[in-house]
This record gives sequence, structure tokens and C-alpha cells, in this order.
Amino acid sequence: MPSSAPHADRLTALDAFRGLTIAFMVLVNNAGGHESYAPLKHAEWNGWTPTDMVFPSFVWIAGVALTLSLSKRLAAGATKSALLLQVLRRAVIIFVLGLIVYAAPRFDPSTQRILGVLQRIAICYFAAAAIYLHTKLRGQVLWIVGLLATYWLLMVFVPVPGFGAGRLDEAGNFAHYIDSIVLGAHNYRHTKTWDPEGVVSTLPAIASALLGVVCGQMLKSAKALVDRLPNMVLLGGALIILAEICNIWMPINKKLWTPSFTLLMAGMDFVLLSVFLWVVDVLGHKRAVQPLVMIGLNPITIYMLSELLDEALGFSGWHDRIYDSVFAPNASPENASLLWALAYTGLMFLAAWVMKRRGWVVRV
Repeated sequence: MPSSAPHADRLTALDAFRGLTIAFMVLVNNAGGHESYAPLKHAEWNGWTPTDMVFPSFVWIAGVALTLSLSKRLAAGATKSALLLQVLRRAVIIFVLGLIVYAAPRFDPSTQRILGVLQRIAICYFAAAAIYLHTKLRGQVLWIVGLLATYWLLMVFVPVPGFGAGRLDEAGNFAHYIDSIVLGAHNYRHTKTWDPEGVVSTLPAIASALLGVVCGQMLKSAKALVDRLPNMVLLGGALIILAEICNIWMPINKKLWTPSFTLLMAGMDFVLLSVFLWVVDVLGHKRAVQPLVMIGLNPITIYMLSELLDEALGFSGWHDRIYDSVFAPNASPENASLLWALAYTGLMFLAAWVMKRRGWVVRV
């Protein structure tokens, strides 16, 4: 029998969807070798793969979750100023944790990466929360449009020395030019001159979080959950269509986090979360997603653990020793790499299970 639980109930599907996102992030970030199947790699430049969905989905989910959390606290009598201070504290902690991830294991201040995955999450979380606390739905939509339009204007009309305006290739685009000036030696170590989580592309990333806020607004409606899902699916489909239209003028590109990429990823998130909500919270199949819920309850902790352990294995040489002796001799390069990633992800599930058994929920 479909559930019509009140909107204040905790949504198991949201924890499961968050857990799926983190689990897939661990999987694609921890290939054993240099060879991987195409869906488990990022697109080289324009276009997208399933791997490109991971990070924007987490940013979008953060927008959904902050809306549900802050709305409950406001209803309980908390002031906006007090909530904003709590949000700022949490954002600073997440940002610092991101610095630690990229500092380990060598800790070289001269090349310390300033921006990155957790840093972008922190910035988007704070910006989206501040906008949510001080605007209504109409204002939030205007912010989304304004952020995407500002990014488009900068990328298309501001000239880059030596290249001119409107270049969207890796070498000549405005976002990478700004990264080279502002971040300098503190860029992503694999590119050295620009950062995939750079300065200018943070603007549409904030829009990704705000699109999650819009979803959160829909979820906290007084209507029965089953009655809210069709509108979520319709909005998701409309965003996907709009993304394909925008793709004509500015290609879908994760490394630039273009408006078409922002809209496409959010559109698919609306649809996917609707499916999760239908199966888990409406039809009641909650036991089936408990492994994902375990990770979804401690997403930052599991992400930090996976990154720091990978760095420790690489720095100590144990990654190559284990991989070359156990995985590489027994499968093709792609399969050996995948088997390592699956085993590593399984280890993170084990860590999440231990935390669940002990009742550990790490809140930052």
C-alpha cells in the first residue's frame, strides 16, 4: 500500500541516494590501475559519463538536505542569524577537511591545493543556505538564473589575453585563465595551471546546490509524498530538455561546470531521487537500501577515509604491492582495475557498517 507519511518524516530514500552517490564516488576515484572502462572515467572534455554525475549529485543533495534541515529548525523557533552562524561553522570545517585531504601525505604549503571537492561543497553549502534563509522560492529561482547567466556572460564575452573572448577549449577559456592568476601554484596538481573545482566554475556549482534547494522546497510541501513525485519528475524532464537546448551554445562539460551541465545533472537527480522515493518511501522497500543508508549517514567521514587511505597506500607503496600480486595477474587490465575498486568500495561499506553498529554518526 503506498505510503502517505507526513512531510516531516525523515526520508530514507534521501539517505540512500546520498549513500549511492558516495559509494560510486569511492568506486570511480579508486581504480586499481591506469586502465578503466569508459563509464568509470570522466569525459575527456565535452560530453559526460556516469562518473561525471557523482560530484554534482552530491552538491545537489546537499541543497535538498539543507532545505529540509533548516526548515525544521526555523519551525522550531531558531533565528535565521543563529542558523547562518551554524552553517558558516560547518562550511569552514568542511573546507578545512578538504585542505587536509590534499595536503596529505607531504604537507607542502607552497603547492597546497586551495580548492577541491570538499572545498566546493563547503562554499556551495554556505551560499545556498544563506540564499535559502533570506529568500522565497521565487528569489531562489532568480539566483539560479542569475548565477548561470553571469557565468555565461563571463565565459563568452570577457577576452582572455592571447586567445580572445568566447573560447571554451581547455587552453583558452576564461575560467582557466582566472585560476592561473588567482590560484597560481595552488591549482590541481594534475593540471598545474587550472582547477576543475576552480573559481569561476563555482558560480554554476552554487546553482546546482540551489536546484537541490528547489527540490527540498517541493519535498517539504504538506501534500502526501506520492502526490509530489509527478511534479518532481516533470521538472527533472524539463531541466534535461533545457540542458540539451543550452548545449547548442555552451557544451555540456563537467570540468567547466557549464550551465548545460548544471541543468542536465540536476534534471537527472530530480528523476533519480523520485524513483528512490517511490520505491523506498512510498512502496516501503527500506531494508533493500540499508547498505546505502549506512554510507549516507556518514558521507563526509566515508569520503575522507577513502581519500586518506588511498593516499597512505600510494605513499607507502602498498597499493602497487597488493595490486601487482593479487589483482593484476588474475584479470585483464580493465577488470583488475575494477576488481580493486570494488574491493576498496567494499572496505568502505565495512567501515560504514561498523559505524552503524556502534551508533557513530559524525556530524561536522
